[in-house]
Amino acid sequence: MEKAHGGHQAHVHVRNVEKPTEHTVIQKATHTLARNSLHPRKERKDDLSDILITLKFQHVSHLVKTRLEEFQLLHTHSDSEWFSELCFCLLTANSSAQMGIKVQDALGDKFATLQQKELSRELRKLGYRFYNKRAEYIFEARRHAPGFRHRIIKLVEEGGTRNAREWLVQNVKGIGYKEASHFLRNVGYKDVSILDRHILRILHENGLIHEMPKSGLDRVTYLKYENLMRIMGFKVRMNLAALDLYLWYLQTGKVLK
Repeated sequence: MEKAHGGHQAHVHVRNVEKPTEHTVIQKATHTLARNSLHPRKERKDDLSDILITLKFQHVSHLVKTRLEEFQLLHTHSDSEWFSELCFCLLTANSSAQMGIKVQDALGDKFATLQQKELSRELRKLGYRFYNKRAEYIFEARRHAPGFRHRIIKLVEEGGTRNAREWLVQNVKGIGYKEASHFLRNVGYKDVSILDRHILRILHENGLIHEMPKSGLDRVTYLKYENLMRIMGFKVRMNLAALDLYLWYLQTGKVLK
């Protein structure tokens, strides 16, 4: 209550302002990003969507198809192979897919058997930079190995791929949204995006995001950029797994897992 001029009291109506929910923030940001994708920067010579559609009719489409079939095949494999793929994704964080593949090929089932110090020594011998920390993460992740495949499949059945991703982020040390999405894509799920530096760079270079993130994406930012990828995928008629492989190819010239 405040006093008006002349001594009379005047009622001041204060409107309650609700704090926006995470869903509202993501939805609003997605609309903005979608609008930007429909009105790209003028200096772009070729529309990214047109380039992606063209690639679907080139030799790389065979490489993408083969890689996606490999992911689907891995979906039917054992707990030990799913755990090995989780370890591969742990190793790619702040490193590279090539290094992760090198280590995975060299160690095989040893991810599940070596003691932490032995694993650290093996990683160091193979030239892996973060040998102590990743050995710790892999060793700690082993507690999830028994029944791991069944657990992930059940989580997806109960709440979708995003539900399984949340569980991985919350329960596996060293796994963020990018690494969890990478793992889920590699075991056959097609509706999450792997927003690594290559993908983010191509989005930025094509005017779809305003700036390159200087550090890892928080949950809200990750989800809003993933929604942008969904819009792009819808436009070019690709699922997110295929879209990621094509974009990665555009940036690196390779179709890796």
